[in-house]
Amino acid sequence: MSEKIRLQKLISMRGFCSRRKAEELISSSKVKVNGELIIKKGYLVEEDAKIEIEGFENNVETDKVTFLFNKPLGVVSSVKDDRGRKTVIDFFKNENYRLYPVGRLDYNTSGVLLVSNDGELTNLVTHPSTHLNKCYLATVEGKVKEKDLQALRNGVLLEDGMTQKAIVEVFKEKPYETLIFITIHEGRNRQVRRMFEHFSYHIKNLNRESIAFLNVKGLKRGEYRKLTQNEVDKIKLICRENKKSNVIPTYKKK
Repeated sequence: MSEKIRLQKLISMRGFCSRRKAEELISSSKVKVNGELIIKKGYLVEEDAKIEIEGFENNVETDKVTFLFNKPLGVVSSVKDDRGRKTVIDFFKNENYRLYPVGRLDYNTSGVLLVSNDGELTNLVTHPSTHLNKCYLATVEGKVKEKDLQALRNGVLLEDGMTQKAIVEVFKEKPYETLIFITIHEGRNRQVRRMFEHFSYHIKNLNRESIAFLNVKGLKRGEYRKLTQNEVDKIKLICRENKKSNVIPTYKKK
């Protein structure tokens, strides 16, 4: 039996709407699970539960697929956008699957993003207990002081709490900017940018270089490829092992 998750999260994972909107729909008595009307926002469900939202079915698909996408700047990491902006799913119109982004990548951040209809993979990748490494290349204005680099490595106190330890390496120093690799395994909103803003640094450009062993080498911005079953299985295995051992993985820049 698969691990149960909150109903609003599963609705969001299946790409219907955001978690906040899902909570509103549940509270408004517009969501049924396996034919039963649910009004409790924290209701726990199986990943393959039959969900009806305002009379429309929002069910898991039999064929599970996961794509590795090189997200361009200026694209929203969601299924649809109320402001009419281009979304990640707009790039997958030729795929006959009901897809959704696995986690989020900020509007002004480019790089590696998984797009899938696999609820199990999504839950594993986005769950904080799996400590999945995500490496970014940040182009920071000016020179970054060594004491601030060390502080970033140790953790930074943000408005939503202390960040966990990060791996921070200076890739290249230029007269007016510094290129820095930073690896985190949390998924807070705009986390990398906020970590640098805490020390009054401005990030000019931010690109997610990799998720675990996956990178977008050979893919141009806006291009994607389907993950092999071996790659999917390996990602799931890494997440399960990290969760089981509760050991934060190390990272070596290639």
